[in-house]
Amino acid sequence: MSETVEIRRKRLLYLATYRGFKEADLLIGGFVKAYVAEMMENELDQLEALLKQNDRELYAWATGKSEAPANLQGAVLELLKSFEIPRS
Repeated sequence: MSETVEIRRKRLLYLATYRGFKEADLLIGGFVKAYVAEMMENELDQLEALLKQNDRELYAWATGKSEAPANLQGAVLELLKSFEIPRS
């Protein structure tokens, strides 16, 4: 049985929220929480590919500290780079 889009979104949100360190949880989890409900299938594919990567590398790409490999660059990563954690 294949996973529905809604279940996939929930799974990706869970993966984004429980990264390896707090800063990544806040940035990546906050980003996914804000955008995952509106993402189309191809964007979910991009997001899933990003979430499979090492936490520190993904955080460095998201914050512009290093360049992501060409196969991971795309609209979702660009949107993540522009995302700001909401201030409480």
